[in-house]
Amino acid sequence: MIKLRFYFLAITLIALLANCASSKKDVSISDEEKQTFTTVGNDTVTIGSEESNYEIVIIEPGFNRWLRSIAQPRGYYSQEYMETRNRIFVNEWNNRVLLPGQYSPLLYEMQINYDSFTDYGYEVNYQLYNYFIYFQRKYKQRLGPFLPRI
Repeated sequence: MIKLRFYFLAITLIALLANCASSKKDVSISDEEKQTFTTVGNDTVTIGSEESNYEIVIIEPGFNRWLRSIAQPRGYYSQEYMETRNRIFVNEWNNRVLLPGQYSPLLYEMQINYDSFTDYGYEVNYQLYNYFIYFQRKYKQRLGPFLPRI
């Protein structure tokens, strides 16, 4: 009985240590990507498409350059994949907007109105998804249970 408890405790301890080690993994960021993060000046991206009547305007220096040079190309992810991730990201983003004492109001200024029952089309989802990836990588934030990888 004591031997069994010791083994259980040892296995639990190993699992906890492995979990802690894996949670500290950092996302690898190339020098080219770091350059886009330091871009200054006007860089406005209007997210919209001809297939929908929806539009989002992002004013974030470096994002447009990052989208063209670093992000995966259009067609890499399915619309369903990006919609699923966008729901998670938007939900966490909006929660952080409501907690300005816990999260910087300079990063999380306003809520995003993203309705999971609305078909925003591929282009809107593509650009919104990539903005969330860019944002998380640039500001070392995590809006979901997974690392923001490209």
